[in-house]
Amino acid sequence: MPSFKTLDSADLDGKRVLLRVDLNVPTENGVVTDKTRIERVLPTIEDISKKGGKVILLAHFGRPKGERKEEDSLKPIVSAIEETAKRKIAFADDCVGDVAGAAIAQLKNGDILLLENTRFHKGEEKNDPAFAAQLAKLGDIYVNDAFSAAHRAHASTEGLAHLLPAYAGRTMQAELQALSEALEHPARPVMAIVGGAKISTKLDLLGNLIRKVDILVIGGGMANTFLAAQGKPVGKSLCEHDLLEKARAILADAQSSNCEIVLPIDATVAQKFEAHAPSHIVAIEHVGESDMILDVGPKSIAHIESLLAKAKTLVWNGPLGAFELPPFDEGTNAVAQTAARLTVESKLLSVAGGGDTVAALNQAHAAQEFSYLSTAGGAFLEWLEGKELPGVAALTK
Repeated sequence: MPSFKTLDSADLDGKRVLLRVDLNVPTENGVVTDKTRIERVLPTIEDISKKGGKVILLAHFGRPKGERKEEDSLKPIVSAIEETAKRKIAFADDCVGDVAGAAIAQLKNGDILLLENTRFHKGEEKNDPAFAAQLAKLGDIYVNDAFSAAHRAHASTEGLAHLLPAYAGRTMQAELQALSEALEHPARPVMAIVGGAKISTKLDLLGNLIRKVDILVIGGGMANTFLAAQGKPVGKSLCEHDLLEKARAILADAQSSNCEIVLPIDATVAQKFEAHAPSHIVAIEHVGESDMILDVGPKSIAHIESLLAKAKTLVWNGPLGAFELPPFDEGTNAVAQTAARLTVESKLLSVAGGGDTVAALNQAHAAQEFSYLSTAGGAFLEWLEGKELPGVAALTK
């Protein structure tokens, strides 16, 4: 776990605090449809404000690639922040230069200002030192509370941390502590659940996890590739037949690392990939030529739940089946609810993340009970893969 400074040690009174947040929220017709990321950074905003800091929000939105595009303006986000924070939020039409400087000069201690999209400038994604210096002129202190952007070495996520006293925000602090507890210094046994469609997108993840965890449950479409690698029939299921050798190598590496790989022993199969398609349960050995494996079966669910009951730590990335299509959500729902119950009973530390994972756990009504639910997406995945995140590394003392 890297050592980093938190807001507990920061003197914020009267200081201009450049706070990097993730406001890349979903919108429809200019209206924010999911305020989760805004809600996540609110504790940091309130903490700085209450301590007398002038809160200056830095964020990106969309992919404008260094050009000013009206559809990528952060201005429509202001009202959503105001509704969440229940207070007035000022807005500046640029994130550097005279416009930003004049807006900051108007701030009183505790006030909040949102600067325009950092990605309207080419220097942001290039991590251009000159652009980072322009940003640094506007503040006295830098706080990064955007773990979800920490895997990008951009001016506002990495460059600034070298130019001003740098601290982790409350969300960043919680994320790093949760991930450290889950993988760096975990209570054992440690169990990981990895699902999703393809192993090709998660080779680095699987390679890292088999060295870190005691039990690795593989589900979703990617499990089919491992089953096929073992000579099991997968019918017309999603399967990466060109990666069977890679799957066998992962299984061998897991064995030499004393990591138990858990694959489905039965499955819910159907002839069509659609909601409420006629389906039935078969043992894995009896998957038919025209069958598609769309979920784990009841014996697989029971086996995973029995392993969960013995585990102390759980890391989860990816659903166990086609959770978007009932009844193929049953495996994910059942295991999620068991993990949630064990967490509530203080028998399990549970950390989960990734877009589909968050959606699946919300659908199972289990998300609120997990110890920590990461909304970071790519950054969460890269951390699980064992990669250094530039935005985190820059905060290290």
